[in-house]
Amino acid sequence: MTTESELSATYVLEFPGGYTRTTGPVIGRFLTELRDARIVGVRTADQRTLVPPLEYDPHTGDPVTEEFVQVGPAGTVAEWVWVQAPRKNHPLDHPFAWALIKLDGADTTLVHAVDADHKKAMRPGLRVRPRWRAERIGQITDIECFVPEVTMIVSPVRAEYTITPGRALTRFLEGVRDGVFLAGHCATCDKVYVPYRISCPECGSLIAAERQVSDTGTITTFAINNLPDPRAPQVPFVSAYILLDGADTPMIALVGDVPAHEVRQGMRVRAVWLPESERTLAMTNIKWFAPTGEPDAELEN
Repeated sequence: MTTESELSATYVLEFPGGYTRTTGPVIGRFLTELRDARIVGVRTADQRTLVPPLEYDPHTGDPVTEEFVQVGPAGTVAEWVWVQAPRKNHPLDHPFAWALIKLDGADTTLVHAVDADHKKAMRPGLRVRPRWRAERIGQITDIECFVPEVTMIVSPVRAEYTITPGRALTRFLEGVRDGVFLAGHCATCDKVYVPYRISCPECGSLIAAERQVSDTGTITTFAINNLPDPRAPQVPFVSAYILLDGADTPMIALVGDVPAHEVRQGMRVRAVWLPESERTLAMTNIKWFAPTGEPDAELEN
């Protein structure tokens, strides 16, 4: 009885000196243009442009014309397949895509490699351009690969500015430094505003009464943020409007000590303060608001 291994053999087809063939006038022109970092197609009798060029029209079998047309170099991915583990003779040594690329001005597609950052970057309609080799010899490999066009950049952004707080904001920050929230009470509207202010935004009356409100409150609405923020406890993090007990207007603050997906409207929270020795005239004295563990509040009330 024989096994499969006994019946198998390895064969190698090789031309040690290289396999030499003539190109003809059509393919030869195409390869010559590649050597000069240009891509050309050939016209058919019905004015279609074949890329790569062929000597005969694949639709009719008729000879193509002698008219060559420069196309691209950019094009659009029509179809693609991802190669996660490149093989020895592949054009790239890291994951890439084989793609059918329709170059601008062409009526047919060209097969070539696309060097995308990751699989999710590939899609039909993706715009790509060739990456040429520094030394070209007149072969399709003169195009090392195609790469996506630049559609997005990441730019570091930093704005530094100095503000001078007015009398109302200064008074509010003094309270935050001392671990309390100061509000302004409008005697006309009977509204309590946080942060503290000296005029009523509803009736325009002068606010003369200062009132201290609790550092506990209720989340009225919130947003989950997935971009890093140096003030945030983690990513994703939550920024929320919090209606402090005793106030009529909410203030915005971070929410921490709770997974983002567990934050909800009506959740009861309390301010988490920096140690008193570390506080300054700044809102950073409040690290964030954390759940109190109380039952959720009814927002209607």
